[in-house]
Amino acid sequence: MKPFILVLFLLGSVLLSPAQTKAISSIPIPCSLVLKLVNHSYTNGMGVALVYKVKLTPSFPRTSISIHALHLPAPSSLGDYDRFEGFAFIPDEINWRFKLYPSPEEDAPTWAGRFDSITAELENVHIQVRLSNSKTEKLGPVILTNHINYCK
Repeated sequence: MKPFILVLFLLGSVLLSPAQTKAISSIPIPCSLVLKLVNHSYTNGMGVALVYKVKLTPSFPRTSISIHALHLPAPSSLGDYDRFEGFAFIPDEINWRFKLYPSPEEDAPTWAGRFDSITAELENVHIQVRLSNSKTEKLGPVILTNHINYCK
């Protein structure tokens, strides 16, 4: 009986060890992710996403994604759009959409925004900056993008 208990203990410690648990988890949080241009004709465009846990209420922590995007073309120069939005999604499961607000710089403002209420595990998440029309709520094409696996 003692060898059986020893085997169970060893098996349990290997399967449930902290190192194993960490290896199974999706990404290390906090982390940041460079968002890259889809269309390279907008030469200077670039962005970054910051992903981290926030505790804004007494309930359990949520995940926050914030985006900071620079040197993007004016939304109206790319069609019937008047702003940019942050868009993060797990394919065929869920998506999060949030407004990016321009800074007061006249020539190529910085666009920034955040979403603080994510409860899902961030596995296979794509993070993007997309064009948007505020009147029709139509989401346009992707301008900047990257996959959460590149978050460091």
